[in-house]
Amino acid sequence: MTDKPNFVYVTYIRATQAAVWTALTDPDFTAKYWSGTRLEADWRVGGKVVLRDPTRGVTDTGEVLAWDPPNGMAYSFHVAFDPVFAAEGHSRVSVKLEPLGEMTRLTLVHDGFPPDSKVLEAVSHGWPSILSSLKTLLESGEALPSGDVEAARAEASARARAG
Repeated sequence: MTDKPNFVYVTYIRATQAAVWTALTDPDFTAKYWSGTRLEADWRVGGKVVLRDPTRGVTDTGEVLAWDPPNGMAYSFHVAFDPVFAAEGHSRVSVKLEPLGEMTRLTLVHDGFPPDSKVLEAVSHGWPSILSSLKTLLESGEALPSGDVEAARAEASARARAG
């Protein structure tokens, strides 16, 4: 058991490990399921990570901490768009992919939060909508409606700030 707060999300996606890996690391693909947000990175340990929203610009930044294609990766995560969230500093996102027959098990762990983290509260609502949209896109060819994903993210952020 850990004494630090964290968020863990596990899902099974009917897609190859290679397809899921591409969906996670290709900025044009991330925009399809992440309400237009592009995950842009120099995919190597020490490389920069930027999440770029089409209307708000850079929302989050980080650095690649681990890189093991197509099995997993980790990067630091710092919220840049909101001063309340930004004050918390960096947390960490780790993704592990495991092939299981016709499926891939995706495990996302977001940790490294301070006690009473507002970012943890926000990502606990944000990641499920984003990863559900990813799963839906890979399995059906269509992401969840971007307005619904964005509304879930915005609601989570507002709830967390209000705290």
